[in-house]
Amino acid sequence: MKKFLALFAVIIFLSSCSDYQKALKSEDVAVKFASATKMYDAKKYGKAIRLFEQIAPAYKGKPQAERMFYMYAQALYKTKQYYLSGYQFESFSASYPKSEKIEEASFLGSKSFTFLSPVYSLDQTDTYKAVDKLQNYIDTYPEGKNLAEANLLVKNLREKLEKKAYENAKIYNTISDYKAAMVAFDNFMINFPGTVYKEKALYYKFDSAYLLAINSIPSKMKERLETAKVAYSSLIKFKADTQYKSKADEMLARIDSDLKQFTK
Repeated sequence: MKKFLALFAVIIFLSSCSDYQKALKSEDVAVKFASATKMYDAKKYGKAIRLFEQIAPAYKGKPQAERMFYMYAQALYKTKQYYLSGYQFESFSASYPKSEKIEEASFLGSKSFTFLSPVYSLDQTDTYKAVDKLQNYIDTYPEGKNLAEANLLVKNLREKLEKKAYENAKIYNTISDYKAAMVAFDNFMINFPGTVYKEKALYYKFDSAYLLAINSIPSKMKERLETAKVAYSSLIKFKADTQYKSKADEMLARIDSDLKQFTK
């Protein structure tokens, strides 16, 4: 009995493969559509995609097109081809604005771009794109069933952008371009006012101002020392017991000492 069942399963498998191969070679788009749907329902997404690719141009404008393009986009998403799934879901949303699948397509199209977002140390163009698309979904469907997930995805992506911006500013301090560092930290805190890196940003802005001041030519030193002193005050005002307090106080003492020469 077991041998019979195994043989039966093999026959069914070979028959299925044979039908699929015939559909690939067929000139009949209806045959291809039927086979693609069968492959999709069986979660054989790679095979379904090959057939969808063949019939997509011919199906535009046909009654079955909405269903076909939805399955095509889903198959691409399921196989983690996120650039293509994002494109296909966006195309679906534009072509079928009254579809019952429109909200889901809008969300999955937006979500596709989140998978293209790289680690924070790399260029974040795709991250900004993902944020924009998710925000568009949130604005369009303020009570959408995927709203909670969309908000969480945006939060995670913005945290990545925040870390990227902080690290970019800190690089200027690391390479001793102190004027650029001060500007970068100011811009960072303007763009991310509630940032978790604010204490660090204020300290490294102060550190940059301090190092710029003590290494200045005499004609610029007084002004830069005073600027550094303001930066120290901003750090302490934000957090009096900052983890950098000991080091910052030592730097302030040096600033006050160096300023004395300008009061004689």
